[in-house]
Amino acid sequence: MKARIFVTLKPGVLDPQGKAIHHALEGLGFDGVSDVRAGKLIELDLADGTSEADIEAMCRKLLANTVIENFKIEQLA
Repeated sequence: MKARIFVTLKPGVLDPQGKAIHHALEGLGFDGVSDVRAGKLIELDLADGTSEADIEAMCRKLLANTVIENFKIEQLA
């Protein structure tokens, strides 16, 4: 079983990486971008039967800093 974890900064948390990407896009002539927020994607290859509760515990304990980040779990067949 596979799972994808999408980790993003919570609204209101400063995103220097997103600002740098936005600045670089403007420098390349892409003026239509109003804001950029950067995040990360984590793919897990899990044993069959791993519960969603276990995956959520992994996120809360290690994969995301829940003080400043949100996460979304996507389970794949």
